Parts: sequence; C-alpha cells; structure tokens
Amino acid sequence: MSGLLPLLDARQLVAPFSGHEAETAAGEIAGISRLTVYPRSIVAQDGRVYFVGRRGAEKLLCILSRQDSDGFRGETADTAHGARIKLCVRDRANASALAAALPYLNPQCLGVCRSIGMGDRLGLATPGHIRAVRGSGVRPVFAQQSIREMTRADRTAEQVMEDALWGVFEEGFRDGFGADADHLKSTADLDVTLAAGFRMFTIDPGDHVDNAAGRESADVLAGKLKGIPWADLETTEADCRKAFLGQAHRAGYDMDLSFDEETLLRAVVKYGRAVAHTKRMHRHLAQAASGRPIEIEMSVDETDSPTTPHEHYYVAHELKRLGVPVVSLAPRFIGAFEKGIDYKGDLRAFEAAFVQHVQIARRLGPYKISIHSGSDKFSIYPIAAKHARELLHLKTAGTSYLEALRTIAEVQPDLFREILAFALDRYGEDRASYHVSANPAAVPAPNQLPDRQLASVLSGNDGRQVLHVTFGSVLTVKDSLGNYRFRDRLLKALASNEDAHYEIVARHMRRHVEPFAEAR
Repeated sequence: MSGLLPLLDARQLVAPFSGHEAETAAGEIAGISRLTVYPRSIVAQDGRVYFVGRRGAEKLLCILSRQDSDGFRGETADTAHGARIKLCVRDRANASALAAALPYLNPQCLGVCRSIGMGDRLGLATPGHIRAVRGSGVRPVFAQQSIREMTRADRTAEQVMEDALWGVFEEGFRDGFGADADHLKSTADLDVTLAAGFRMFTIDPGDHVDNAAGRESADVLAGKLKGIPWADLETTEADCRKAFLGQAHRAGYDMDLSFDEETLLRAVVKYGRAVAHTKRMHRHLAQAASGRPIEIEMSVDETDSPTTPHEHYYVAHELKRLGVPVVSLAPRFIGAFEKGIDYKGDLRAFEAAFVQHVQIARRLGPYKISIHSGSDKFSIYPIAAKHARELLHLKTAGTSYLEALRTIAEVQPDLFREILAFALDRYGEDRASYHVSANPAAVPAPNQLPDRQLASVLSGNDGRQVLHVTFGSVLTVKDSLGNYRFRDRLLKALASNEDAHYEIVARHMRRHVEPFAEAR
C-alpha cells in the first residue's frame, strides 16, 4: 500500500488517476479490500481515499482513511496497513455525503455553450455517456428526465439525480455536468425537481399554445386577442401593437423582420398565453430557489405547427422584456422529429429555417437553440453544428434505452424476445402521446429471428419506434404475483454485462457528439 499511504495525508483534492497509475492504485486497493475496484473512481481528499468497489453483484462506496469516516453509513474494518476501510451502500444519505465531500459530483449551470442532454431511463447509462463525451468539448447533461418519463419508468427525481452522481463518481468525470428537469408544466413539478437538486428547468407551456392560430380568420384572431392575459404579460394590446407594428426589427446580422397586423395577431394569439405561463413559472422558481443557481429553457417543440421566425422573435422579445433569462429555447422546427429515428423532411428547408432561429437567438440572447427529440437525427447534425456552434443544445433520451436493449439482444436473447413480443402488443396504446409512425406489422416476429439477428430489429425505423415508446410499460408491468415482469431481469442482465453495455452506449452516443465536437 506504499503508493496509497501518502494519499491518506492529502488535504486537497488529488488529481484523478489515469492509465497505468489508476490500474496500479486499483490493484493495491483490491489487494487489501478483496473487492473489484473501479480504477477511474479513485480519488483522495482530506485524508480519505474514495472509490467504487464491487462485492459480488453489489457496487459499494468505499472509503480508506486513518480514522473512521464520519458522515457516511457503512461497515468499518481495520487493514494491515494502518488504515481503515468503510463499505457503504449506495443510498440517498451516502450519495448526499459524497456530494458534499466531492464538489465535482454536484450538477452545474452550464451556461451558453455547446451542450448535449443524455437522458438515462434505466439509471445505468451514465458511464457510457461519459465515455462518449469525454474530451469532446461538448458539455454534458447527465441527469435529464421529464416528469412524464419519471412516472412511466416508476422513478423519482431523487433517483435520477443519484444515478447520475454514481455514474460520474464511477468514471471519475470532473469536467462538470448539468441536470435538466425536462418538460415541466406546473409549479408543483418545479418544486419537486428543485428539491432533488436539478439546476436546469425546461418549462413546457405547450398546453397554453393556441395551435389553431395559424389557420383562423382575422376576425376570430381579433376576438381571441381580447382574451389574452395582458395583465400577466405586464402590457396592453395597444402597447403590444406599438412595440411590434410599423417598424423593422433587426433579428440577425442580415435579417430584418417586419410585423403586419395579421402576422402579429397570429403570433400573440398562438404564444401569448405560453409566454405568460413561462413568466409565472420562472417567478415561482426564482423565489423558491432562494439564490441557488438555476437555468431556464422554454420549450414549444411539442406543438402542432412550426414556429415561424416572427413567432420566435415575438416570444424571445417578450421573455426578455419580462425578465425571463432563458439559457435555451426549443422551437417547433419544420419537418418531422419522430422518436428514435432520423429527421424526415427537406434538409435545405430545415437549414434555411434553422439559420433564422439561430440569428434570432444570437440577437435577442444570446441563448441556445435546443433540439428536442434529437436522438438519431444524424442528417441534421452537420447543419446544426455549422450554424449554431456554441448556441446549440441537443436533447437525447430514448436512444440510450434502445442501446440497452441492443445489449440485451446480445447477452440474453430470450429476454429480448419476450420484451419485443410485449412491446409489439403494447405499441397501439403506448404510441398515443408520441410523435411516431411505426408499422408494427413490419417488425419481424421475435420467434422468426435467430439470436445473431435479433439486434437487427433496432436497425429499422419500425422496430426502433415500437421499442422506444413502450419503455414505460416494459419497466412497470407486473405479473400475477405483483413482481416486475421484465424490470429486474433487465437491470440485472445489464449490470452483469456492464462493460458491454457501456461500450455499446458509448459507441452510439459518440455519433451524436462528434459532429458538434468537430465544430469547435
């Protein structure tokens, strides 16, 4: 233990181990602890050496020190080298104590920089995500989940945060990460996720968007204009007209926007209530945060019609006037952003519209353009990277779940067959709240494929979407005895084959990260 003893006297955070040094340290610790040690996790500070150790199938938080490690709950034993080792279960209390001891395990506000959200529906993918993003220059969000997804996966906001923390600790990632409470619709959602430690809050005012505004007559729009909550918007109809009509608005370095009566009415009717709701949510959050750093994203991507440049300008202008400091904004883009597959639409038209959105974001912010349902949209990544550069946030989630299933197809093909059969049966019901177009009849029946071809289901759009949108049912369905039908077996198989799982996730997620890393 000669190489580790000096670390027990270190006061400052010791630089992370890497390569041969990490392996040597892990070997020394394994020799005295009889645990499998994760080399990248080893870190020393304030007379303690922290690391992840595995005993059988159980991962533990382990602490070496000369004295007992107060503040952590676990079993302590003496070693033959003048040190004590404490083995702690990875529960909420020990996660909180570890985050207090090692500040890099706490999420940060990332600010206006190139970033990617890596949602993890199973709570096991963060090490793979880290391997994909490490050294890329793209800032990661490892804790990202919506209230809807938490409900469907039977997880809590605290579990989402803790799973990200343990993954960051295991991989020794010290470059900083974000935590995004996605698609929040109510102040209750804000309170729950703020208490859990999230730092980015994606406000979804979609329920307050008037999707009919783009097709209604001028008379109908004029009538609806009277019902806009002008008091909540802290303005009047007359002042709104004065602010937007009769002048050219510089919306970018080579783009001016002029509002005529009809264009303004459609923008205000469509998004006025959404802006008011976003303001109310922000005011509530700012007060509840009590000075803690927070970031706001506004998302209108889950609406019926694309966000025009005029509508984007109106929303951003009004948020700025109301003092709502968005770090990113997610418009509804032209084309189809279906779950789990590539972009459907005219790439030239997308590029032309995307450039306009970026110019507005640069002019009225700067803030990032956020691409939701961004998983597997490989054809648009070069366009987004070229034009947005640092003003880009990409959100992914379900694609990592699909890569977990790819792992299952390789290591436990019979379990994959069961899940696929169940997903095909559930798809008709589960697809209701998702933008998908899969034809389940085009997916091969589970018993028609040999083991070596099972993963091919995940190479076709139909199979990907069927498996994507049924994740909640797969994770929560129970048998007649009240036991999970798939969840426990799925998690156990992934944990037992974690190296394969991490590498499969990392390989796929690098395809999402690399186009933006190249844009530096």
